[in-house]
Amino acid sequence: MITSIFSKSKPINFLVVFAITVGTFFIAHTKYAIGSDLLQHYIKYFFIFSVSFCSILVLDFLVSKNKLTQKSSYEILIYALFLMALPQTMLNQDIVYSNFFILLAARRILSLRSQLDVKKKLFDAGFWIAIAALFYFWSILFVVLIYAALLFHSNTNFKDWIVPLIGFASVFILGVSYSVIVHDDFFTALDILPAINLDFNSYNTTQYIVGVTMLVSFGLWSSFFYIRTIKSKKSDFKPAYKIILIAALIAFGIMVLSPEKEGGEFLFLFAPLAVIITNYLEIIKEKWFKEIFLGLLIFVPFLLLLL
Repeated sequence: MITSIFSKSKPINFLVVFAITVGTFFIAHTKYAIGSDLLQHYIKYFFIFSVSFCSILVLDFLVSKNKLTQKSSYEILIYALFLMALPQTMLNQDIVYSNFFILLAARRILSLRSQLDVKKKLFDAGFWIAIAALFYFWSILFVVLIYAALLFHSNTNFKDWIVPLIGFASVFILGVSYSVIVHDDFFTALDILPAINLDFNSYNTTQYIVGVTMLVSFGLWSSFFYIRTIKSKKSDFKPAYKIILIAALIAFGIMVLSPEKEGGEFLFLFAPLAVIITNYLEIIKEKWFKEIFLGLLIFVPFLLLLL
């Protein structure tokens, strides 16, 4: 029943996901958000919600455009369920904005498959990742995706390898210029002294333990089958599937390095894991097992609402 609804891409699926996202945002807003100025408070979180839902739309676009799934809508449902499991991810505006720009960069990186306008796509990818890094420094690690894509596509053109750095340099110059004009120095507007925090005690709550366990267990189990199925994909699409896997590893690394363990750092992991788990759902042949698997993904986030 549940699997049949999202097995095809339908407009009603987006309405369901939108409803889940609205509900999650409302819960996060009432349980965790703190605001002093009422008007400023609601304007701020309205933009955060808008960017959060736009991120889901971008995810759906890049998945369908690059045929990362079998034309289902599981990935947007799973992404929304992850938000529900860890609603704090919708409150850190810097991470929400950063994740959105990373998805825009991923869209350009995955589109390298066509081998058209390669330099423009590489510049855009570097530019968007640099913008993301302005909001949240450790998202700069996603630059690895650009060079991984060049390797997977066997691109040996030295100029192409330089282009992403030009995109980075453009953002750096703009950032320095803004800092000089507004703050009268060079680097105030740039976060160039990243911090690292390896203390995970803040995750020692029932919500985090259950939510993170769901992410890790379902993600690892699905990744095992995801890696096995990459070999069966068409050669043109194999790089895209590998890039998704690397993105998940980078996102996990960001979670580990994150200076503030507030839950928002998990957001970078949601998109690649949603794609990986969707691919696993689509290869499950036993109808009953697929229903149970997806049912648990739905039940756990709703259970966490009661905690």
